[in-house]
Amino acid sequence: MRAARGVIFDCDGTLVDSEPLSALVFAEALVAEGLSITPEAALAAFRGRRFALCVQMAEQMLGRALPADFEPVLRERTAQAFRERLQVIEGAATLLEGLHLPFCVASNAPRAKTELSLTLTGLRHHFGERIFSAYDVGSWKPDPGLFLHAAGAMGLDPADCLVVEDSEAGVMAGVAAGMRVVAVLPEGRPDWLPAGVPALDGLAAVRAHL
Repeated sequence: MRAARGVIFDCDGTLVDSEPLSALVFAEALVAEGLSITPEAALAAFRGRRFALCVQMAEQMLGRALPADFEPVLRERTAQAFRERLQVIEGAATLLEGLHLPFCVASNAPRAKTELSLTLTGLRHHFGERIFSAYDVGSWKPDPGLFLHAAGAMGLDPADCLVVEDSEAGVMAGVAAGMRVVAVLPEGRPDWLPAGVPALDGLAAVRAHL
């Protein structure tokens, strides 16, 4: 197995435990609009996806357009929930502190959201300027463009990068980019995970794949 020369981390659900919180706030907002959906169903439907696609899917479920201010209101409510309850994923700080090769974070979220998440969980100082947002690059997972941009910014060939992900969209983006991928999935191996992608029970297991 080719040794990794750099690591690309997803943020939400990989380094910070934000996915359940985001799904809860999203579900509450959709229920207020008249859609019957649980946080668990919202998490299953929207995890790791581009926000615009999530809104489009929600509007299809609802049968009408959401209000024009739905996104900014939802983002502020989500940020407030993060400020009150966001937790770091177990093992994230230890893993980052012990890495002796280039690494970065590449997220489908706006940079401001990623910055907030990393700051609230005490991880921000590990990344410097190595934070890449799909909104800045103009490419959202599962398209490989964001990961290819991140690899290029670190001066690495895609094949020399290890992607650490937790969502189907992120895993597919890493595979499409020609990178090695591991999926941190404590709940077990899902049907959508490609055969060649290991399912890890936690971040501590990432070291064995470097």
